[in-house]
Amino acid sequence: MRVAIGSDHAGFQLKGDLCSLLDELRIEYRDFGTFDAQPVDYPDFIAPVARAVAKGEFERGIVLGGSGTGEAIVANKVRGIRCVEAADPVTARLGREHNDANVLSMGARIIGTEVARACVRAFLAAEFAGGRHGPRVEKISRIEAEEARG
Repeated sequence: MRVAIGSDHAGFQLKGDLCSLLDELRIEYRDFGTFDAQPVDYPDFIAPVARAVAKGEFERGIVLGGSGTGEAIVANKVRGIRCVEAADPVTARLGREHNDANVLSMGARIIGTEVARACVRAFLAAEFAGGRHGPRVEKISRIEAEEARG
């Protein structure tokens, strides 16, 4: 599995902690930045992560900011992305299992490192359950396609 990861300045430190986790898990990843704690505009770092996942260059993405909300909104603007915002591992896991989420968003000012690590573990370990969830995800994709056509 390959993972794309990115953050704004508020998520910078947590991103470093999660990159260490990915190293521990021997999961290949690319850090899309930011690369220091100087204030930046989060869309500049989150959109490239989402685009890389949508293109199939990475199987999953992780985006981080202060709250995780703006980051999830940006990621979900990219066609083909289903980003779950999670502050607990159950939500992260269910986002994968029920919604086929391919990007995880978290807020560094909302959760601590250990909870974030648990969220990442749950998100990366979970698989889409399919079954009754399949037609729902297909409907999401159809809505997305309809909106793209205008």
